[in-house]
Amino acid sequence: YTVKPQRNLQSCIMNHLTLLARMRTLIATPSVTCTDPAMDQGNLAVIEHLASWAESLGFRCEIMPVAAGKANLIATLGEGPGGLVFAGHTDTVPFDGTKWKSDPFTLTERDGCLFGLGTADMKGFFPLVLEAVEAAVAAVRRGEALKAPVIILATCDEETSMAGAKALVAAGKPKARFAVIGEPTSGRPLRLQKGVMMERVIIEGRSGHSSDPSLGHNALDAMHAVISELISYRRELATKWHNPLFTVPTPTLNLGCIHGGDNPNRICARCELQYDLRPLPGMEMDGLRAEIKRRLKPLAEEYQVSIVNESLFSGTPAMETPANSLLVKAVEEMTGFTAGAAAFGTEGPYFQELGMEAVIFGPGGIETAHQPDEHLQIASLQPTIEKLAGLVRRFCL
Repeated sequence: YTVKPQRNLQSCIMNHLTLLARMRTLIATPSVTCTDPAMDQGNLAVIEHLASWAESLGFRCEIMPVAAGKANLIATLGEGPGGLVFAGHTDTVPFDGTKWKSDPFTLTERDGCLFGLGTADMKGFFPLVLEAVEAAVAAVRRGEALKAPVIILATCDEETSMAGAKALVAAGKPKARFAVIGEPTSGRPLRLQKGVMMERVIIEGRSGHSSDPSLGHNALDAMHAVISELISYRRELATKWHNPLFTVPTPTLNLGCIHGGDNPNRICARCELQYDLRPLPGMEMDGLRAEIKRRLKPLAEEYQVSIVNESLFSGTPAMETPANSLLVKAVEEMTGFTAGAAAFGTEGPYFQELGMEAVIFGPGGIETAHQPDEHLQIASLQPTIEKLAGLVRRFCL
């Protein structure tokens, strides 16, 4: 591992040789997930690395198969009810290597940062956790019982389908009281996030010669009305729902893409619109879908077409952990920041479904995620380890 001759960086790196070796291994192990099967990869090799390191520290490891080449890891130290989970996903998004200044799969130190695909989002979180649990590992090796277990949770497919988190919910495990999700938050705690819904409207009409509109039922004409109705509904939602903790304080509805027709001299027989809806905490996804279907039904009758609204995936609900949660208070105290709201989605709602209070907190900035030259600041490593170790002491020792 090559280090620039800067005393503060060299000191940091010399103190964390094991951490950096682990991070280098994780970054070098591809685990891209993508909705395009040609680009989709497994994460099992990453899970096996994490399991090997956790087992060497005394954790009991369960590798949970989710799909071919894909798995979750539940690594547990200690026994009993409650417990503190450090959670993260092991997959990364696709990338364009030509836009990187260095190899995305080689951990590279430059300008006080560690560059590599997944450093911030979020493979880089796991080596920090393995350092942070040192006191709990030492206590167990001395024969002492932990007050509550420490659990390291690593999942698959967070960037696409949330299949790993959904598999945990289906299995009803792990059981714990608190969960820290190490997504990149620039070291500030977040206790809320919007939900994520991706839907589509499919309109089936009837084709015919464009010279005589009565020969068919134009799906594009109907889609014009559908779009107008969705825009009207978006305004109503923004008027009704508001949460100032979010940077964008209202729910959003984005018209993402549209496809329809095949030739200018044919009446359009089919048109499809895909859109994204981000609900605030308190907004139920099924209720939103039902209201949209109710609004679109009269348009099908008016334009004599079939209109179907369906989900592209089941969606991720919004999340809100109470401001008075012990975990929220603990992380606020350690960081000096009041817990805010995430503009991005995480696995937090699924951990809530398992009965945990969840906080999103990790090193790195979300602005570097999904971008060329993704990175972590070296100066953030030790402060993050200390804060995570503080949570272990508070809730498990």
